[in-house]
Amino acid sequence: MANAFRIERLDRGIKARSDDIFALASHRELLYLLGPRVLLIGGLLVFPLLRDVVGLYWLQVVLITCSIALLALSWDLLASVGLVSLGQAMFFGVGGYIAGFLNKNLHWSPLFTIPTATILGALVCAVILYPVLRLRGIYFALITLTLPLLFMRVVEATKILGGTDGMSGLDPLPDIIVVLYVAITVVFVAFFGFRRLTNEDYGLVLKGIRDSDRSVMAAGINIYWYKAQAVFIAGLPATFAGAFMTHQHQFVGMPAFATDYSILPLTSAIIGGVGTFAGALIGAFIIVPLSEFLRDFGTLRVVIYSVILVVFVVGVPEGIFHFLQRKYHQFERRVSLEGEK
Repeated sequence: MANAFRIERLDRGIKARSDDIFALASHRELLYLLGPRVLLIGGLLVFPLLRDVVGLYWLQVVLITCSIALLALSWDLLASVGLVSLGQAMFFGVGGYIAGFLNKNLHWSPLFTIPTATILGALVCAVILYPVLRLRGIYFALITLTLPLLFMRVVEATKILGGTDGMSGLDPLPDIIVVLYVAITVVFVAFFGFRRLTNEDYGLVLKGIRDSDRSVMAAGINIYWYKAQAVFIAGLPATFAGAFMTHQHQFVGMPAFATDYSILPLTSAIIGGVGTFAGALIGAFIIVPLSEFLRDFGTLRVVIYSVILVVFVVGVPEGIFHFLQRKYHQFERRVSLEGEK
C-alpha cells in the first residue's frame, strides 16, 4: 500500500501566537525564517565589494538608491501619523543647503556638516510645518507639495546661498566603497529604528492619531506636539540624505528641491507597500535601478516607466512586500502520515 501524505504549509509548525513570535524546533525552521532576511541584507552588504565586477557606475546608482530609500522611509513614518507628504524634496534640499553653507562659508569638515545639517535641517522643517499640522489629508499634502517650489523661488529671487548657481567646490567624501557602506548603515539604522519606534507605546500613539485623532485628543494627549515630533524624527534620514549627497556631488543648488526627490520616495513606498518600512526599501531598490535601465529608451522612458507603475499599482495594490510575504508563507510540503503515527 502506498504511503499516504498530507499537505501542510511550511510555517504551520513554527507559528506560536503571531507573525513575530515563533517556536522553533529545528535548524530548517530557523533557516526558513531568517533566509530571506539574511539573503537581502547580506547581498546589500556584499555589493560594494563587487566594484570590479559591476563597475563604478552601478555603485553610484546604489548610493542614489540609498538616498531615495531614506526619503521613502521618512515618507512612510509620516504616513503612519496620517501626514501624507508630497514634498520630501524640502527635507532633502534643506539638509543639503545647510551642509553646503557650513562647508562653504564656515569651512567645516563633512564630519561636522553632515550630522549638524541632519539635526538642524530636521528641526527647521519641523518648525516650518508646525503651523500646518492642523491640516489633514489632501490639504496637508498640497502644502508640502508647494514648499520645495517656494524655496526654489526664494533662492532664485533673493540670490542667497549662491542663487541659481548654487554652491560648488565643497569638500568631497572618501572612497565610494566607504561612502556606500556609510549610506547602507544609515539605511539599516533608520529602518530598524523606525520599526522599533512604531512597535513601542510611542508608536501606538502615532498610529492612534492617524486612525482617530479625536479619540486621542479626548484622552488628553496633545496630538500636534506628537505630530511635530514625528515630523522631526521622520526628517532625520531625509535631511541626512540631502547633506550626504551634497558632499558626494560637491555641489548644492536649486536641483536639490527637484520634484524627483518627492515623487520617487512616494512611488517607492506605494509600490513596495505602505506602512511596512520594508516595502519602502524594496520599492526604492526597484524604482531607482529601473529608472537607470530605461535611460537608453530616451523620451520613451517616461511611457514605459508609467506603464510599469500602473501595472504594479493596479495588479499588486497591497504592495510588493505584502505580496511576496504572503506568497512565501504559502509554500507547502508533503508530510507522510505514517511518520506521525
